[in-house]
Formats: sequence, C-alpha cells, structure tokens
Amino acid sequence: MDEFGPTRRELLGAGATVGAGLLAGCIGGSSTETPSETGTATATPDEGHSVTMAPVGEVTFDEVPEDWLPYTGDYADMGVALGQADGLEGIGLKARYGTHYYDDLPGVAVDEDELTALYDNGTDKEIFYEVGADVHVIDPNFMVNRLGWNRDDVTEIGENVAPFAGNTTFSRAYGWHDYEYHTMYEAFEKVAEIFQERERYEAFAALHDEVLADVEERLPEERPDIALLYPAGIPPESFYPYLIGEGTQAKQWRDLGVGDALARNGVTDAQAGGGTIDFERLLEIDPDALAIRLQGEISEEYFDENIRKPLEEDDVASELTAVKNDRVIYGGLTYQGPIIHLFQLENAARGLYPEEFGGEELFDRQRVADIVTGEFDE
Repeated sequence: MDEFGPTRRELLGAGATVGAGLLAGCIGGSSTETPSETGTATATPDEGHSVTMAPVGEVTFDEVPEDWLPYTGDYADMGVALGQADGLEGIGLKARYGTHYYDDLPGVAVDEDELTALYDNGTDKEIFYEVGADVHVIDPNFMVNRLGWNRDDVTEIGENVAPFAGNTTFSRAYGWHDYEYHTMYEAFEKVAEIFQERERYEAFAALHDEVLADVEERLPEERPDIALLYPAGIPPESFYPYLIGEGTQAKQWRDLGVGDALARNGVTDAQAGGGTIDFERLLEIDPDALAIRLQGEISEEYFDENIRKPLEEDDVASELTAVKNDRVIYGGLTYQGPIIHLFQLENAARGLYPEEFGGEELFDRQRVADIVTGEFDE
C-alpha cells in the first residue's frame, strides 16, 4: 500500500517542491546489485530536479538541498559518502550511527556532538521545525509505524518544513512495508539523485563491485550457517533473533554466502514480533557461528569480557558448536550505508574466515576518503 504517495501528490500536485522561497519562512547482494529502473531523476539548470522513490512518489527540488535530516544511520552514511557531511543536521539515535568508522578515513568526519538527537522517549514533530532541514531522508511510513506519528503529522511537516524522501530498507520483516523495497545501492542511487552527486555514487558503486568480486573469489566452498543475534541483556542470557533476509542490515552476511540457521529452524525475526530465544533453544539449532550484533563502538576487549567469556562459562551455552570452535563474532551495527558496509563486510570476513581474511584490509581507505572528499577522477 502506497500510504503516503497518493496523499502527497493530491495535496502538492506533481511533487513536493523545495527551494529558497519555500524554506525562507520555515522554522525542518552482491556485485549484481543494479540500479532500480522504477525510480527516476530529471534535472535542467532552470527547472531543478525531481526524484521518485516509494512510498512518497515524485519529489521536486528547485535546488540541491543543503541541510538534510535522516533518521537512521544507513541514510546518514549514504549522505556522508556523497560529500554531504556538513549539511547533516541530526539522527534518530546517535549510538546507532557508526561515525567511529570514519576515523580511518583521512579528511572524513562527523561530529556527533553537533547532531540533533531526534529520539528522546519518542520523536516530537516540533524538533523537525527546530532543525528546519531542506529535505527529510526518511520513510514517512517509518515515522507512523515505528514512532507513533499519524498521517496528519507527516503531511504537516512535509508541507511546512520539507518533504520526505526515503524508503525503509534495513529490514524486510515489517508487515506494513508492502510497497517497493530498494537494495542498498538502489537507495544510495536515490540519495545521490537528491544531492545531484552521480559521480560520487558511480565511484562508490565501482569500488563496491571490485571489493565484492575479490571477496567472492576467495570464499571457501563450504559456508557456515550462522545465527544473527542481539543480546537481551549484558551479559547475555537470551537473545533477540534477526533473520538474514534481504534487508540492508544483513548485506555483509549475504555477500559472504552464509546460511541462516534461524530461518531454517522456523525462528521469527524480532522485527516481525518474534520474542527472545534462550541458550536451550539455541543449542537445539546449534549454528556453526554466532554473530552478535551490538550498537556503538565495540572493542575486542569489551566483546571478549561481556559476550564470549559469559558464553564459555555457561553450562548450556558452552556446549554450542560456535562457542567450542571459537566462532562467536561481533555482528556489527544494524544501520549501514556504503561506507559502513565496507568496514562491516571486512570485519565479518575476518571473523568468519580468519585463515583467508584475518588481519587484512579488504578495501583502500584512501580511495574511499578521496571519493567522499571529491578527490577522484570523474
């Protein structure tokens, strides 16, 4: 159901228009991932440009947005990759946005202290007025179904502040998302259209395909069945299960060709209303490896002390094949765009296949930094 698209088109005509005049008075896979053919962008020097993205439909910009607001770290990372860090105004939860990965990229940085935190026991629409962004790179259905907004709230902010242009891509477990999905690079291409950064997008897509081709060529024939888990507490006594599926949050695991032990055993994804699973249930499934997802910057020491050691010392968890074989690995962050994905792909490859990838940098940090800062051959 295209919940917000028709309404916005009915209210705003051909699209939501963003420009200096409108804003002046406001208070805001694999290497086979191919660009979507269903979304388009058109531009002329005089008429601005438009971007089409489900569920909103066509959004028209009089000029390229400068100040922008995502809610999740995947879209924040996409904008940074396109050289838009200076205009990034806020984020839902700072702890779920992996800005620490940028520390390895010369000349690339996001100061979290300068970002407005949108979530504080909920997200009030007044904060969107306070920020006053030129575009909200957010799926409006995410605001309604995950954050308790209503249709009128979205319409009000879209009309009085700036339009929404986003698609919930990190998970495909939500029943309300019954419209077109985008892969990571399809969504990234849409964001590039918003900011008119085609060259940076193409440079990242080329790098992505090169890295994946190298990784795929070196993968072993036998791949493990893993369980992607989030601890219900620290130290863990049970976990929220996450299926690998097709969402961008698990792209690195699909890139590595692993099997999904939870899906094969009928476990329901936590994002689809599934409960926790305890050690006994996990032992019944007995995955080859456990990938433990945590938010924020996680050191190896923290992971050893708070995840691996408690599992090794528990009478039941210590019987897991993954624990016995030292295949309990850090599962990364939920939200990833093109930069964070490269780091998380590298970490996942090292963790699952240390004999092949251990200690190796799988991509050129300077090349990534050069794309972000615009120092590359177009």
